[in-house]
Amino acid sequence: MFKKWLWGTALTLALVVTGVIVYYGYSIVHFANSISTAASSDSPASNLDSNHAESSDTPKVVIPKWDGKERVNILLIGGDSRGDDAGRSDSVMVASIDPVSKKAHLFSVLRDTYVNIPGHGKSRLNAAYSFGGAELTKQTVSDLLGIPIQHYVYTDFTGFMALVDALDGIDIDVEKDMYYTSKADKHMYDIDLKKGLQHMDGKTALQYVRFRHDATSDFTRTERQRIFMTELAKKMQSTTSLFKIPEMLEAIAPYIKTDLSPTQMLKLASLGFDIRVNEIDQQQIPPNKLLTNERAGSAQVLGVNVPKLQAYIQKLFEEDNQSSSDSSVTGESNEELSHHN
Repeated sequence: MFKKWLWGTALTLALVVTGVIVYYGYSIVHFANSISTAASSDSPASNLDSNHAESSDTPKVVIPKWDGKERVNILLIGGDSRGDDAGRSDSVMVASIDPVSKKAHLFSVLRDTYVNIPGHGKSRLNAAYSFGGAELTKQTVSDLLGIPIQHYVYTDFTGFMALVDALDGIDIDVEKDMYYTSKADKHMYDIDLKKGLQHMDGKTALQYVRFRHDATSDFTRTERQRIFMTELAKKMQSTTSLFKIPEMLEAIAPYIKTDLSPTQMLKLASLGFDIRVNEIDQQQIPPNKLLTNERAGSAQVLGVNVPKLQAYIQKLFEEDNQSSSDSSVTGESNEELSHHN
């Protein structure tokens, strides 16, 4: 659902779509069709158009339900493209949703992880995008985590800033002063933030999620990105933001790209509506305990024990399944007790 993304969650994406469906049915279908790179054969636009023709004052759209039981994993890519340069992936996340347990995970994948990129040998993860775009990045991350990644959503710096500005900014408590300057970008992406609670517009929000020029580098940067995505999702759920949906969609559509079809977006929205943002599990991947020190030529890189990483991910998913089973048993017990009473 989109045409170049906001840095991070298909959950956020789903919440956006859900709000639009509730308040602006016609807007979401038009938006979904405009940004999807998937085939339009399953588009709900035809149904909407017929309804719209019947009553132009009250456009309606049927909300399809997510009917699958398999976990859905969506790759979220924040690109650092500048002009004609495709660039590398500046941020890589995976949103994983179990439609049965309604459990969700948001993984920040360290972009400097030294991985095998199909057809290109070993390199840092963020190089995959420059080699083969979103599809190769999707395959690379899938191989690394040992899970199928069905879809992707991509945005660049401009798309991210447009989204935040369309939402009238986000409140973030900055944990320390952050400063960085670069002549290479003609100072377009310099960073200058002060410690404390700040109301961020698109430009300052981009500075916050990009800063990595301290001792902990990408480790705390990915943590800040997860914090920001959570606050972004909360802002999108607010009634005030929902009423701004048409304006927001128009602002960000040119900058977002996805292989989700319009119907899949709507189904994902119905699923996302059942997920509690505050309960989303957020983690750095690979976790520190699975990182190893490696060298690529003269460069230090982040190595990872891939089998142990994949086992770690599977354990998280198994815990989701167990939670779902426990809930089901509890529900049946309560129903039986109620029946006896």
